[in-house]
Amino acid sequence: MLSLLHFPDPSEFVLFTLVMGRIGGLFSAIPLFGGKGVPARIKVALILVMSLVFFPAVRSHLSVVPTDVISLGLLVVKEVLIGLSLGLLSQVIFSAVEFCGQFIGMQMGFTTASLFDPTMGTQLSVLSVLENLLATLLFMALDMHHLFLRAILESYQVIPLGAWHVSRELLTFFVATTGEIFVLAIKLAAPLMASLLAATVSLGVMARIFPQMNIFMMSFPLNIGLGFVVLGITVKVFFHILSSAFISLSQQINTLFRLLGA
Repeated sequence: MLSLLHFPDPSEFVLFTLVMGRIGGLFSAIPLFGGKGVPARIKVALILVMSLVFFPAVRSHLSVVPTDVISLGLLVVKEVLIGLSLGLLSQVIFSAVEFCGQFIGMQMGFTTASLFDPTMGTQLSVLSVLENLLATLLFMALDMHHLFLRAILESYQVIPLGAWHVSRELLTFFVATTGEIFVLAIKLAAPLMASLLAATVSLGVMARIFPQMNIFMMSFPLNIGLGFVVLGITVKVFFHILSSAFISLSQQINTLFRLLGA
C-alpha cells in the first residue's frame, strides 16, 4: 500500500515562498515575460515552475526566517523589490527603444497612426512597436533572459534574505541608470534625426525658391520614404548600439549586487 506524502515543513514552505517572491518580482518587471500580453495564468505557472527549479539550488544560502506575520510580510516585500530592481535594468533599455520610436514616428508624420503594444498594454506609434519587436528579438538572440535567470541564482550568494534597503548609493545608481534612457534613445534615433533634419532644411530652401510648390503636401511622402530607407540602411547600427547596451547589463547587475549586498 502506498503511503501518503508528508506535509512539507512550515519553515521550508516559508523559504519557498520567499524564493517565489524574488523570482516573481523579476518576471513581473522583465519585458519579455512581464508584459500585459502574457496571460496571468502563464505568468503564475512560470513563476511557480521556476521557483520549484531554483529552490533546491539556493536552499543552502537561505537563513532562518522570523515566525511573526508582520516580519514575514516585510521580508516578502523586500524579496519582491530585489526582483523588481533586477527587472528595472532591462526596462530601461526597452523604454529607450520606445522613446526613440515615438520621437522618430513624430518626425516622420506617424503621430496619428498608433498600434496596440501587447508587451506594455498601451497605444504606441508604428515605429515604436516595430523597434520594440526588434529589440525583443535581439534580447532573445543574445540570451539576455538567461543572464537574468543566472542573476537570480547568483543573487542568493551575494544578497541575503531581506537585504533590500534604500541607500544614497542605490538611489544614485537608479537615477543614473534611468537617465540613460534619453541618452540611449538619442543614440538610436541619431541617423534618422539627421536625415530628416536635412530633408526639412532642403524643403525649406525649395519653399523659398519655388513659392508656388506645395511643400507641405510633399513633406509627408518624402519624410516617410526617407525614414524607412534610412532605417533599413542603419539597422545594423541600431542593433550594434542595442547590443552594447544589453552587454553592459552584466556590469550593471554586478553593481546592483554590490550595493544591495553591502
